[in-house]
Amino acid sequence: MKDITIQSNLKALGAVGAPGMDIKKIGAEEEGASFANTLTESLDKVNDMQKEADKAIEDFATGKTRNIHETMIAVNKADLAFRLTMQVRNKIVEAYQEVMRTQI
Repeated sequence: MKDITIQSNLKALGAVGAPGMDIKKIGAEEEGASFANTLTESLDKVNDMQKEADKAIEDFATGKTRNIHETMIAVNKADLAFRLTMQVRNKIVEAYQEVMRTQI
């Protein structure tokens, strides 16, 4: 997943301190991927991690693998990705509610 915070921070700063950086080029890169596409890709990756964790647990429970470490790593990765996704969702809902509260 590409790091959108670095790109947006560079654009906001006007690429200060970054020799050879072209603001127009950064803006063009950001136009390629919409917020909806980025969000969809992120949710798909979280879903894939959940499926991998489920498969790792199933393999461990059935005896196909005896490596508890890899199983626990897969479960913890999926858990962390899910919790991060929930926090992002909460921030998006909070921002939406704040916009709806603004008076015109």
